[in-house]
Amino acid sequence: MSSQKLWGGRFTGETDPLMHLYNASLPYDYKMYKADLEGTKVYTQGLEKLGLLTEVELSKIHDGLDAIKKEWDSDSFVRHPNDEDIHTANERRLGELIGTDISGKVHTGRSRNDQCVTDLRIYCRDIIQDKLLPSLKSLIQVLVKRGEGEIGILMPGYTHLQRAQPIRWSHWLSSYATYFTEDYKRLKQLLDRLNVSPLGAGALAGHPYGIDREFLANGLGFNGVIGNSLVAVSDRDFVVELLFWGTLFMNHISRFAEDLIIYSTAEFGFITLSDAYSTGSSLMPQKKNSDSLELLRGKSGRVFGNLSGLLMSLKGIPSTYNKDMQEDKEPLFDCLTTVEHSILIATGVVSTLNVHKEKMEKALTMDMLATDLADYLVRKGVPFRTTHHISGECVALAEKLNLSGIDKLTLAQFQEIDPRFEQDLFETFNFEQSVERRDAIGGTAKKAVLAQLQSLQSQL
Repeated sequence: MSSQKLWGGRFTGETDPLMHLYNASLPYDYKMYKADLEGTKVYTQGLEKLGLLTEVELSKIHDGLDAIKKEWDSDSFVRHPNDEDIHTANERRLGELIGTDISGKVHTGRSRNDQCVTDLRIYCRDIIQDKLLPSLKSLIQVLVKRGEGEIGILMPGYTHLQRAQPIRWSHWLSSYATYFTEDYKRLKQLLDRLNVSPLGAGALAGHPYGIDREFLANGLGFNGVIGNSLVAVSDRDFVVELLFWGTLFMNHISRFAEDLIIYSTAEFGFITLSDAYSTGSSLMPQKKNSDSLELLRGKSGRVFGNLSGLLMSLKGIPSTYNKDMQEDKEPLFDCLTTVEHSILIATGVVSTLNVHKEKMEKALTMDMLATDLADYLVRKGVPFRTTHHISGECVALAEKLNLSGIDKLTLAQFQEIDPRFEQDLFETFNFEQSVERRDAIGGTAKKAVLAQLQSLQSQL
């Protein structure tokens, strides 16, 4: 048994050794060993229901599968040169443990086509449930908790990387917590779509012995079965969708990292990363580099590459199973690992960075209140398009006079531009009041930001 391939009956010539290596997937699909053993357990229960296995045979098969799982768990499973993939390896080992007369019945009516994609769906489901969703939830909760605790810190908000209007640091934290919460919800939706069973579809044409596919699906924790056997074995949309999800999430992580990289520079000085997430220079001893953030930014391109590569592999293949589909696993596994690690690194960065309140607030400049100055006249009944122009004239005059800000203009100078300015205009030049005026849903006022954070928490 150990020297035979599962498909080798009609072949008389030897496989080219390079072809064997080119064809083999065990070096990476061994990750699915638990899913493969679990799927075989439930599948053999289905065979026993059909009378194709006896109770005694089923018991021996399950004992053998349990023994194989222990070997994989303890890293003592011995791989053989002819083990093409995890399915071949497990079946070969089962025959060694309980004899081929019984193990040879395990694959009755089953193809590696439906077996492989069943394993992959189980594996993805478990990674999402056990790792990605919990770790992403923790990242969001860290952002929310930090936002609630640092609600009093003001900073510049930017458009085009130019100072625009004052915001709260917590508002910035809330913005990325919002992106990540949408990612969290999308991942849960994706989980529902991928959690359907292809098992029992055979190679492509269905099961020859009428196995109860709903029984198999229930036993493996699936929400239902895929209703067309051709689709069951060939659908990889769930892999593409998971890669797309990872790409979109990593794009959010990349933008998040880019902001923090900028904020950590000496020119900004808004934050300092902890030593745990920084590195030094081999030449310049004074350097403290934000390598954790730069890697988060860089790995977003890696994940996108996985997505684009698989899409190109899938786009031209004919219907049902083709060997091209073996190319789904390496990019998927790499994506899942990269995303999981990125979430953990981002959580560590946010948990441990130091915020420099004084630097943030020192970066606020009075020209950022030009819109507030326009709003001052709006409240006196002047159309906004007119007040926008008037406020711009005030900024231009302050610059012409080489003043440090528009608040340094005198009342007389303001009134030369527009006589509707009065003494109370100087109350406009207050950053705290500026953010507090924006108290509509989603705004920068304290109550608005706290409401955002509470809403995000409730969505988890």
